[in-house]
Amino acid sequence: MELETTFIYELIGYAASLLVAVSLMMSNIIQLRIVNMIGAAIFSLYGILIGSIPVAAMNGFIVLVNIYYLTQIYSAVEYFQILRISAESEYLKTFLNFYQDQINVFQPEFYSKFREDDLNIFVLRDMIPAGLLVGNLTDHGDLVVELDFVVPQFRDFKVGKFLFEDNKAFFSDKGIERIIALPGNQKHNDYLEEMGFELENTGKQHYQLSL
Repeated sequence: MELETTFIYELIGYAASLLVAVSLMMSNIIQLRIVNMIGAAIFSLYGILIGSIPVAAMNGFIVLVNIYYLTQIYSAVEYFQILRISAESEYLKTFLNFYQDQINVFQPEFYSKFREDDLNIFVLRDMIPAGLLVGNLTDHGDLVVELDFVVPQFRDFKVGKFLFEDNKAFFSDKGIERIIALPGNQKHNDYLEEMGFELENTGKQHYQLSL
């Protein structure tokens, strides 16, 4: 019985170690802190179970530190702005080249050949380019999104909510009645659904958001 209990305690310790290690490999600071906090909480429990007060206390302190910084992140007042950009912009080309590999993972069908009537906008977050949307305006009041990409450190849905929830008027003022987005990988599709897009299977499968 004692041997079985020891084995269970060891599994708890290994699970905590794995979570802490995984958290340190994450580029998204919010995900990093959440996973690290869970790992530290399990480590604290492990310390209590094996009777090690230093292990329990230190990891309990790490949990509190993570809670503090997560509270700071979610309560911080951030400045968002939409910046329309020309298809000829050298910065646009440089941005796409830099993130090409990640774009291929999330939206492999994107092909960076721009038209003059494309809507190309950066979402600035505290004046840092956090997201890029590239779309084609049709004569039927649709915006067909060819690329909707958010850089890794800003993937907490705030950019998308600012664009598709808080600034619907930005699109409707341009005569856009519906935003159409093509499916990407599963994470991208989950993001679209979180932003209020609905999957349509009529004709070519796509997501749409009515304004």
